[in-house]
Amino acid sequence: MACHGGSGYCATLDSSMSNSPPFIPFEPIQPDGDPLEAVEAFRDVLAQRRSIRHFSTKPVDLAIIDSIIAAAGTAPSGANKQPWRFVVVGDQATKRRIREAAENEERAFYEHRASSDWLEDLAPLQTGPEKPFLEEAPWLIVVFKLMRDDRANAVSERVYYVNESVGIATGMLLAAAQHAGLATLTHTPSPMGFLREVLGRPEYERPYVLIPIGWPAEACLVPDIERKPLKEIMVVHQHDEDQST
Repeated sequence: MACHGGSGYCATLDSSMSNSPPFIPFEPIQPDGDPLEAVEAFRDVLAQRRSIRHFSTKPVDLAIIDSIIAAAGTAPSGANKQPWRFVVVGDQATKRRIREAAENEERAFYEHRASSDWLEDLAPLQTGPEKPFLEEAPWLIVVFKLMRDDRANAVSERVYYVNESVGIATGMLLAAAQHAGLATLTHTPSPMGFLREVLGRPEYERPYVLIPIGWPAEACLVPDIERKPLKEIMVVHQHDEDQST
């Protein structure tokens, strides 16, 4: 049995499980100041994030993209399978192929796939089938979800909670990009199978989301929208003592 720190938490370790990693003491982060001030500063940065459709052609150092994806890769995942792959595209020829294929799907979406309610909800955002940002942004990050664990040392090929795991990693990617001052857009043409074909990815890698990333254009405009207030998204459950036994 291994006990960590002064928390009183003890993890029972089974020495017969030869594939188990060693357990090490957890070292929590210590904010420089008050924890509330730290999280409020983090919230303020994220509150400025918007989905951008007008990008500058100013180059973005690949090292910045590396660090953003490395941050996304720290996300938790089912059984630590880490079922994600981030394919970074920067050459114009491939970006053009992706744009052409995406616009084909988007035209079908706007012409006959989307319901009237869906189109009405999109109307205030003034979106359409044309996607020039897929060529204008200096980088595209195509997030794939892995339907099997392809690591050579994997205990099994099975993966768990794939959508949830990749969704968390994608959110962390967007947060990291925002901290770097970069603009992003979550683009989900449907279906997205063409991304696997254009990028030559194996069948077990399924496209999850396409993220153009770069500096925002100088004259970039975004819809004047509001987020739901905290009282609409948070409920503090109150235990009813009268119903307890």
